[in-house]
Amino acid sequence: MQGIPFEIMSPYYRKLRRAIGSDILLVPSVAAIIRDDQSRLLLQKKHDGSWSLPAGAIEPGESPEQAVAREILEETGLECIGGNIVGVFGGPSFRHTYPNSDQVEYVVVLFKCLARPCREIMDTGETALIQYFSRAEMPPLALPYDIDLLYAGPNQAV
Repeated sequence: MQGIPFEIMSPYYRKLRRAIGSDILLVPSVAAIIRDDQSRLLLQKKHDGSWSLPAGAIEPGESPEQAVAREILEETGLECIGGNIVGVFGGPSFRHTYPNSDQVEYVVVLFKCLARPCREIMDTGETALIQYFSRAEMPPLALPYDIDLLYAGPNQAV
């Protein structure tokens, strides 16, 4: 849900946004650490030019595991074939105010995932580009994840 225009926001979050206006909305979310065989991290470039992990909101009736698999597939065209939780993040540093004044605070369940090619990226209006980055090449991220955590350990899901 990071930076998603209102018109492509899920019906659930559209309904909440209509009810509360631009006031802060606490959004349960997921994000994925996916690395290739060279230990490079997969990042998604949004249409606004910002970079993020493949990520998004958890929908009603969806487990965090289901949400991360769905977001990975939608945003990267990859199929999640395994993943484990490596952390949960939130608080003031995960707050954001969008240009339209909508305020959010994300509570992010971060997964380390294994993924394999499945299909082309669905055009959801979110992804401009996906690309793997070494730690030295990595652009700044929209949310303040611990870079050491993103590159820690072996490539497989923990």
